[in-house]
Amino acid sequence: MCRNIRTLFNFEPPATEEEIRAASLQFVRKLSGFNRPSQANEAAFAQAVDDVAAAARVLMASLSTTAAPRDREVEAVKARERSRLRFSRG
Repeated sequence: MCRNIRTLFNFEPPATEEEIRAASLQFVRKLSGFNRPSQANEAAFAQAVDDVAAAARVLMASLSTTAAPRDREVEAVKARERSRLRFSRG
């Protein structure tokens, strides 16, 4: 359920709005327990996603680091290797 909640800070290029929204949506889904809310809860669900995305943007804009920005491709290769080791048979 939380596959889109990833580290978004300190990447070059910076996280896109789409990445922030995807992580926010997954976070709200996890908290609410709904994959898709009912019509009665749709407005509250959408507002929560907007609020979480706004908070994420503020947080990332407020953070600072002296570390060099990470490369998305390198991080993806590392993640695939961790997954391979975790799920390999043998």
